[in-house]
Amino acid sequence: MQTLLSKLNPAQREAVTTTAGPLLVLAGAGSGKTRVLTYRIAYLISEKHIPPENILAITFTNKAAAEMKTRLEALVGEGSAYIWARTFHSACVRFLRRDIERIGYKQDFTIYDAAEQKAIVRECIKALNLDDKTYPVSACLSNISAAKNDMLSPAAFEELHRGNFRMEGYCKVYARYQAQLEKYNAVDFDDLLCLTVRLFEECPDVLEYYRNKFKYIHVDEYQDTNTVQYRLVSLLAEKHRNLCVVGDEDQSIYKFRGADIQNILQFEKSFPDARTIRLEQNYRSTQNILDAANAVIAHNTERLGKRLWTDNGDGNKLIKYKANTEYDEASYISAELARLHRQEGIPYADMVVLYRMNAQSRPIEEQLLLNAVPYKIIKGHRFYDAKEIKDSIAYLRTIHNPDDDVSLSRIINEPKRGIGATSLGKASALAAEKNISLYTVIRDESYASAVGSSWTKMHAFSEIIEGIRAEANNLPVTALIREIFDKTGYMAQFNPENPEDAVRIENLQEFLSVGLKYEKEAEQSSLTDFLDNLALVADVDDYDEEIDSVTLMTIHTAKGLEFPVVFVAGFEEGVFPSFRAVFESAEIEEERRLCYVALTRAKARLYLTHAQTRTLMGATTRNRVSRFMLDIPEHLYTAEGADVTSHSVDISPLPTRPRGPAHFGTTITSKPIVPGPAATANCDLAPGDTVRHKKFGEGTILSAVPVGNDTKLEINFLSAGKKTLLATYAKLEKI
Repeated sequence: MQTLLSKLNPAQREAVTTTAGPLLVLAGAGSGKTRVLTYRIAYLISEKHIPPENILAITFTNKAAAEMKTRLEALVGEGSAYIWARTFHSACVRFLRRDIERIGYKQDFTIYDAAEQKAIVRECIKALNLDDKTYPVSACLSNISAAKNDMLSPAAFEELHRGNFRMEGYCKVYARYQAQLEKYNAVDFDDLLCLTVRLFEECPDVLEYYRNKFKYIHVDEYQDTNTVQYRLVSLLAEKHRNLCVVGDEDQSIYKFRGADIQNILQFEKSFPDARTIRLEQNYRSTQNILDAANAVIAHNTERLGKRLWTDNGDGNKLIKYKANTEYDEASYISAELARLHRQEGIPYADMVVLYRMNAQSRPIEEQLLLNAVPYKIIKGHRFYDAKEIKDSIAYLRTIHNPDDDVSLSRIINEPKRGIGATSLGKASALAAEKNISLYTVIRDESYASAVGSSWTKMHAFSEIIEGIRAEANNLPVTALIREIFDKTGYMAQFNPENPEDAVRIENLQEFLSVGLKYEKEAEQSSLTDFLDNLALVADVDDYDEEIDSVTLMTIHTAKGLEFPVVFVAGFEEGVFPSFRAVFESAEIEEERRLCYVALTRAKARLYLTHAQTRTLMGATTRNRVSRFMLDIPEHLYTAEGADVTSHSVDISPLPTRPRGPAHFGTTITSKPIVPGPAATANCDLAPGDTVRHKKFGEGTILSAVPVGNDTKLEINFLSAGKKTLLATYAKLEKI
């Protein structure tokens, strides 16, 4: 242990060896907080002789939890398996699977994702005869989530807004939504936290069990906790008070998700005997980058205060680029990415383009395609959002929890069984009237006449499900998925000769691979645990730095990541900071923290760009440069641009360092494109030609424009709409 401690700086060593009582570790960006957390746990085990099973370490993302587990295994060895290193949600799932029956739920509850939540809210709006324009689904879900984050039940939420006519509508939706979840024996992500707190508060013996189990509690990213998470941690830590929270108030950027910065700002008030240790030495970035970040965040008032410094040297000056339009900005970014790769040998995977909102990505993508720069975009569409994957998961959920009407309704006619929407609607209405599950209706012959002739087909489907359920407990997850595909005919419905069906088959086969991976890694394989794991997957968890392509993402998504080269686009008032924030000081402080996060993602080079005019979301505006750009001292950057309207780049083939294939965890708007010797401008395709693409099916070419050694094709596909592809890599069949 002394050898390990010698690798730490004085502040880190103090944080690791301070083990008794409440501790606040203010960890600046890149200051080694994960090392501190893992070394501290190792210190507790080796020097304080604390059993690993008495230690809880909570973080926010699966990626962070996996990283923590890997490091702990290297430090502690076999004993690391007994440490609870989990996300908030996965810890709560485990609490609830053990004891949720104590508060009136069944143990086989389903965890609903955002799509299923929206489906139920739509159902509630319709049943309540509310106008979906006055009460949009997204606004309803936002109000419900906010209420749950503040631990307000439907009754308490209604009492809070009594007399407010508009809010009373949201109260009704919340009440019905929660009633529907309970009927389906389902929970949403907010419920995982709220129900755990309710379990602990209503069942003191359960709380006492976990208080005695977890004598030492660690919470990572404490600045991102909300009210219910604060309450959960406080309940668990109240007895032994050995609570170590690690966070950075300057990186609190999730207010829109319910995060409350006051939890970290008021920690010393909540725990008057707490010690505070600041980690200010940065191991990631150069001093010029840190000075820029320090200058920006210094304007915030809601902070405990710290100043980042490094031994890495001053490094390169920042590049500030002033563009005429968003297309000029995108052209500059694309050309500079290509130059850094070709002239300086920087791998594409070491570079990222960040922006405040997803809508900014379109011109950047167009220019990357034009210059044949490979890229991947990380946003909300994932492998798990593909219809065939959601159907497969719905089958598993129905087998696990037949009361889950949402999942059952999704797959009862997938593949086609002659069960129409009208017949299903009758069965669902009957289930609602009798306050029973849809599955009960299609299993019980006494309801046949009320449903009509289609009941026989529905019942036949339920017999298939019952047959699979009878075997489910004895089958590994992968074998169970195969059984579903086989007995329901789900995979057999797709024709491998059809390009679109071939993609679906590939996805289903990849889903089997997901099952195999789970079986290899799971502590104790089960359908329940597999579904819990699927429900807790997040987009950024699947970010893969081994793919050699530039990454595009929002700043919020980039938190926790780092890159040698970072471009931050759109430094304009109304864009960054957002136009929604410019009139509220608290919102401006949140935006400034977001800027601080963006700047501190960079290790060696940092580019900040802004446009004089920008067309965004249908409106063209002339924007002033962002106040955050003006906060940065002039001696830290070099100014470029202003009069350049277009940029070109040599895209002749050069050696690249391949990092691996594209994967399903990110949305690959363009497959990573690597120019090669085979690229040629001699394309025999012309506007008006009909072609077939393996994934997008048949389409008509709208335009064909030579680009360097290739041809850029705009194609209108019958099923996929308009797509822009490079001829060499599209592998089109002319028909």
